[in-house]
Amino acid sequence: MLKAAVVGVNNIGKNHCRAYQQNKDVQLVAVCDLNRDLAVTVGQEFGVKAFTDIETMFEKEEIDVVSIATGGQEKGSHHYEPAMIAMEAGKDILVEKPLSNKIDEARELVEYARKKGVRLACNLNHRFVPVAYRAKELINDGSLGTLLFVNMKLTIGNPIESSPWIHMRALHPHSIDVMRYFAGNIKRVQSFMTKAPDRTVWSTASINLEFESGAVGHLTGSYDMDNIHPIESCEVAGNKGRFIIDNVFESLSYYPHRKNEITVVQNSILTGMNGFNETFKERINKFVSELKNNIHPSEIMGSGLDALAAQEVIEAAIRSQMENGAVIDIPKIKEQFIY
Repeated sequence: MLKAAVVGVNNIGKNHCRAYQQNKDVQLVAVCDLNRDLAVTVGQEFGVKAFTDIETMFEKEEIDVVSIATGGQEKGSHHYEPAMIAMEAGKDILVEKPLSNKIDEARELVEYARKKGVRLACNLNHRFVPVAYRAKELINDGSLGTLLFVNMKLTIGNPIESSPWIHMRALHPHSIDVMRYFAGNIKRVQSFMTKAPDRTVWSTASINLEFESGAVGHLTGSYDMDNIHPIESCEVAGNKGRFIIDNVFESLSYYPHRKNEITVVQNSILTGMNGFNETFKERINKFVSELKNNIHPSEIMGSGLDALAAQEVIEAAIRSQMENGAVIDIPKIKEQFIY
């Protein structure tokens, strides 16, 4: 049985704790947070030991896998240090997105994981849902034919004004990862952004994408919507058919070309997920399964390399906005990042 710990135990970290405790192949043994009162409270809630120092936790407890669910600026500035400490200790880790809000740190995390031979995964949980798996099967079995375009929308309400680029760096690792999951690597980016009334950050974005395959795509993102209505949709089309995923996990509709039939698969038919928070459980269960089966680090789904690739696209989109809508080439992932 794998022994797990969670570092950073606010709301997201507690989701990780629940997912580990509900997995029959895992024993949650410890939590860690710089806030002593929070660490103790959450430790008592889950019946595990609480620490305020990650290195002390590793000295005191036998641990196989660590979730890094700390926060920080743009939801990622506090990931780097604990992730590096955990990898130095030889632990497999699952880091919240983004790997870091600084692209150089994200690159270093991926390179260090390769150097240490540990498994580095990222909580890109929007792709870890049954409807996305089924949609991927439609692509792989040729039902869509040659992919032509991908349209993605991810919009929520978030009033945070902490930095000009928080909307892009904190939210859209998910969007870009879903698009890459279906259509592969992205080659070029062009972006246009705007600020809603009374906002100081670039809170709504329109981003054009060109994939290495030749397919094209578009992402609409916003922090200016509400959280009541569906937040996400994804449409993928080829020369033989297309599909639409509604609201992350709720349904998949497949439209074959030149046929009157439509295939609709509802979430309840597949697994009956009871809400968005269960995407954390689905994602963590997948990582646990990979660890249990001793999957090679290069074969991890939603890997650190996937997260880095998404961040490279986001940084290019930010640069495009700064350069008045210029078309920006995405840098190739360096060979040394490949295991």
